Amino acid sequence: MSDRPVEITDQGGWWRARSRPHPALRPFLPSYVGYWERDVRPSRMRTLPTRTAVVILNLGPPLFLEVPDPQVRGRVYGSFVAGMHDGHGGYVHPGGQRGIQLDLTPLGAYTLFGVPMARVTNTAVELPDLLGPGAARLVERLGAAAGWADRFDLLDGFLLGRLDAGPAPDPEVARAWDLLARSRGRAPVARLADDVGWSRKHLTHRFREQAGLPPKVMGRVLRFQSAVEMMRTGDAGLADIAFACGYYDQAHLNREVRALAGCSPTDLLAGQFEPQLTTTVPEAL
Repeated sequence: MSDRPVEITDQGGWWRARSRPHPALRPFLPSYVGYWERDVRPSRMRTLPTRTAVVILNLGPPLFLEVPDPQVRGRVYGSFVAGMHDGHGGYVHPGGQRGIQLDLTPLGAYTLFGVPMARVTNTAVELPDLLGPGAARLVERLGAAAGWADRFDLLDGFLLGRLDAGPAPDPEVARAWDLLARSRGRAPVARLADDVGWSRKHLTHRFREQAGLPPKVMGRVLRFQSAVEMMRTGDAGLADIAFACGYYDQAHLNREVRALAGCSPTDLLAGQFEPQLTTTVPEAL
């Protein structure tokens, strides 16, 4: 048995297990998050664009995903990678969810997955299809492990092996991502290009290939995420949030929320942050 420290918390209907990854992995993901549902309750959840790529290592029933890519929308997935998105999606689950979620920086995902992140933009890919049969064996070993500490140890070993073999992003792309992230999406593309010494066209091409979205679109997502985080706290009104996050005015914020979340800010606050119980489960599940 591993002696790794793991924090277990009750999330109200859910249990969560959290632990920090190996120090070499922490620039790419802050924590491992295991989860399991206390009851079997079919649910539907809206998903929003964020600054991370998401990996779900599914140890329970599959999920029915709704992603922006029309070619794969409505497919059933086991363990998968969801790349960077510039639109909303969702999932339907029959209940009894159990697994591990990894939230990776886009350039960390580029290194660990070993493929251009543009390949998984606005879509989801089954983990073995992206990483090979070793990913399927990993999921089997995670399911058979004695506890969460052992599971997280297995993840450390798997990801450290991929870190050693994976490609490094261009220093210019890494610098542009850092500037864009630290500005919470407000740094103009022209400023990023001037800073790294590339043309806007070349920066846009290389950034999209390695990070998954063009820098202008990535900035839009980062501003949106900052606004959603402020909405979640409830400490400021929409007009103040719009000003703080770089929107022209509240009307501009409202339009962006509708474009990226598929609903108004009011509806987003009313229904986004908790899964919604449903009795409508796709026949595929």
